[in-house]
Amino acid sequence: MNILKEEGLPKSDNIVWHQASVNRESRSIERGHKSVIIWFTGLSGSGKSTLANAVNIALFNSGISTYVLDGDNIRHGLCKDLGFSDFDREENIRRIGEVSKLFLDAGIVVLTAFVSPFRADREKARDLVGKGDFIEIYCAADLKVCEKRDTKGLYAKARKGEIKDFTGISSPYEEPEFPELIVNTGSETLQDSVQLVINKLIDMDIIKDQKN
Repeated sequence: MNILKEEGLPKSDNIVWHQASVNRESRSIERGHKSVIIWFTGLSGSGKSTLANAVNIALFNSGISTYVLDGDNIRHGLCKDLGFSDFDREENIRRIGEVSKLFLDAGIVVLTAFVSPFRADREKARDLVGKGDFIEIYCAADLKVCEKRDTKGLYAKARKGEIKDFTGISSPYEEPEFPELIVNTGSETLQDSVQLVINKLIDMDIIKDQKN
C-alpha cells in the first residue's frame, strides 16, 4: 500500500526547523560563487541529461561546486516507490524540489534533469526558494527529433501502448511560459548549448566570468 496515495502526506506537529551552523552566505564567500537551482525541463530525448552533465563538467572544471540530480537515478532510490500517474509525477517533482533546496542551502549549484511535464509542479519547485534561486531552462526539441534520439525505444513502446502515461504520446507536456532560458537542443550543438547556460549564470551573477 502506498501511504501517499491512501492517506496523503504524513504530518507531525512535533518537528522544529533547525538553523544551519554554517549558512549559505558563508559558503558562497568561501567558494567564490553563489548557489542556484538549474532546472532543465523538456521531452524525453530532448537532451536534458546530456546538457546538464556537460554544464556540470564545465562548471566543475572552473572550480564550481556542483551536483546533478538525474531523473532515472532519483527513481532508483528516493522515488523508487512512485509510478508515472499524474499524482506520482507531482510527488516526484515535489521531492526533487525539496532535495534541490537542500543543495541550494549547502551552497551548491544543483542541476536537475527531469521531464517535469506540468507547469504547476515546476512552479511549486520554484516557489520553495527565493527570487533568482531557480533557473528554469527549457530544452526545446521537436517530438520527431526526440523519437529519433530514443536509444531506449521508449517512444516506440509508448506508441504501441506498451507504456502508459508517456509524456508526449499519451500524457501531455506543458511547455514553460516564462523560462529564464530556452535552449534549442534539437538544433544547437552541445558546445553552444553549454555556453548559453554558462553565459546565463554569468549574467545573473551566480558565477564569475573566467575570461575577466
